[in-house]
Amino acid sequence: AKEVMEYEMSTPKNDYWWWADGLYMVMPVMTKLYKVTGNQQYLDKLYEYFTYAKNFMYDEESTLFYRDGKYIYPKHKTNQGLKDFWARGNGWVFAGLAKVLQDLPEDDTHRAEYIEIYKAMAESLAAAQQEEGYWTRSLLDPAQAPGRETSGTAFFTYGYLWGVNNGLLDKTTYEPVINRGWKYLTEIALQPSGKVGYVQPIGERADQHKNVGPETTADFGVGAFLLAASEMVKYLNDK
Repeated sequence: AKEVMEYEMSTPKNDYWWWADGLYMVMPVMTKLYKVTGNQQYLDKLYEYFTYAKNFMYDEESTLFYRDGKYIYPKHKTNQGLKDFWARGNGWVFAGLAKVLQDLPEDDTHRAEYIEIYKAMAESLAAAQQEEGYWTRSLLDPAQAPGRETSGTAFFTYGYLWGVNNGLLDKTTYEPVINRGWKYLTEIALQPSGKVGYVQPIGERADQHKNVGPETTADFGVGAFLLAASEMVKYLNDK
């Protein structure tokens, strides 16, 4: 990991993260490697790369992230003409920011900006949660890809739990969001067999798959479920 990251950081390129998933895949690696090495370049390049990604994927009005450059409004719209924000894509970013803030030094120059975006996303995502506790695959247009979806929901639930557990999100405000998300994950997504269902398969857009059901699962969905559970344990222990 050090060899790869040190090579990347030695180049003048800053456009490595051109899709939402990439932020989760690498941002926490850079903060963890900073903790291991003490090399300030990891934090400097983290901000440089994040700024590049944010400048074209982050929608200031909706405070959500487009999956990549192909899905930016108005070039791309839902069938109803709305902005199309993919749930799992935003799940990767929301969870990634939580993991970064976990390891980022308190006195980091850019910490306040990461927190600002994390909190703005939390507010927008809360408004998009469905009554049953899940988030639809197209966050602001449920009709674009209706029905339950677990991977985005699990990442969001993790992000909210981490924020409350670490004092960045207000418990009174977000406890109902957490409870609805956890109820969905444990009573609907989790099947009697132990399988975690309703996980949208590998893809890149909200309406890519038509039959996401109780038997539809994937490793990353199970991982997101366990990530949420790891924070739920801490949440319950703090009550």
